[in-house]
This record gives sequence, C-alpha cells and structure tokens, in this order.
Amino acid sequence: MKDISLSTLYVTLAILLVVSAFFSISETSMMALNRYRLKHLTQSGQRGAQLVSDLLAKTDKFLGVVLLGNNLANAASALLVGLIAERYLLTEAPQKGTALLTGEFRTPRGNDLLLYAKDFLFALLFGDEAANIQLQRTQRELLTLTLPREKAEALDFMKATTELSAFGTWQDPERVSNDQRADNVLLEVEFGEIEGELVGDGIVRALSLINSLEINEQILYARMINVEQTTLIT
Repeated sequence: MKDISLSTLYVTLAILLVVSAFFSISETSMMALNRYRLKHLTQSGQRGAQLVSDLLAKTDKFLGVVLLGNNLANAASALLVGLIAERYLLTEAPQKGTALLTGEFRTPRGNDLLLYAKDFLFALLFGDEAANIQLQRTQRELLTLTLPREKAEALDFMKATTELSAFGTWQDPERVSNDQRADNVLLEVEFGEIEGELVGDGIVRALSLINSLEINEQILYARMINVEQTTLIT
C-alpha cells in the first residue's frame, strides 16, 4: 500500500464517495416515487418508467443490492481514509489505540488536513445560510460519540453539545488498549440531515480522518438516530 501514490488514493476515495452517494440517493429516490405517476408513465410506454417499475416489483432484491453496494463502498472508503492519514503522520507517532496525537506527530500538511476535517465536520453539523452553507435539511438526527475523557479536547470546537460521563469496557483482540471501566465521555449533538443521508456519510468520513490524525482510537464509536421531537423545558 505504501507504494501507491497519494494522488491515486485521493482519486480512488473520490470515486468511492460518488459510488456511495449514488447508492444512497438511488434508494431515497426510488422509495419516494409517486406510484400513480409511475404507473401512468409505464402505461404510456416510457422505457425508463418500465425499468423503474420492474425494480420496484423486486423491492427486497433492489434494497439488498443497494445496501450491499453502499456498505462495500463505505468500508473501502474508510480504509482509504486511514491509509491517507498515515501518510501525514511521523514515524514516531504513538501506536493506534494509545495516546492522543498532538501536532508534533503530524507533518505540516497533516495539521492542515486535520483543520480541514474539523471545519468540514462543523459545517455539516451546524452550517446554515448565515454561514453560506446551502443544505436542504429535511429531518433531525442525533449524533452520539463515545471517546476517552482525556481525548475529548479534540472535539472541543463542537457547539451546542451535551456531554455525559460514562464508563466503558473494551477488550482489544491485539491487547494494545484494553479498558476496564474506562472514564469515557458521551457527546450528543443534533444536526439536520438531507435526502440520501449524505450529511451522515460526510460526518463519518470527517470523524474517521480526525480519529486517524488526532484522537487515535482503534474504534471510535458513533451512532446517528432520527429525532422525532426535542423540547426545552423550563
């Protein structure tokens, strides 16, 4: 893998992101189709409408292919993000799953990439028209992150975040970072999602890069769920 140029890795990552977006948008678009309009177009002899109708007639198989393709693209892109991040770390950087990676363990371009990843994450979570971020957010989601308390400073740029204390146990198969009731922090933040869940996909990529360049956990646990309603009670 070290023989592959950075430009090749970046191009491959871009292709995988496009593939992932294609599968996500395809699923959303197909499920949101007006069935009566589709039936009318099919009866009118529209070839595209007939193809879509045939796919929807086998919804289980269609969704299975979409899910498989999306998962494969996401897994491959996550692997590439890790490989790209490794190119911006110095050889004396702490082993994965141990200490926080500070600036002294990153190359200058690695520091720039980390700042870009944080800006990108901030824009996805909190960006609005006032910040010149044009996203048609259609539903509310809750992002929950779990990370060691001593590493929580890596995400201190996130605003409107609920912080909870938690103990966690992690049995590392490689015996690098076993935790027994470790002092963890749960960070919860609401954000607006768009059609195709592309914001969520972007959040995962940004967090993966931040983890590889700074947080340095073997597994960074993140969960996103739909939020029906939230209320501030006084």
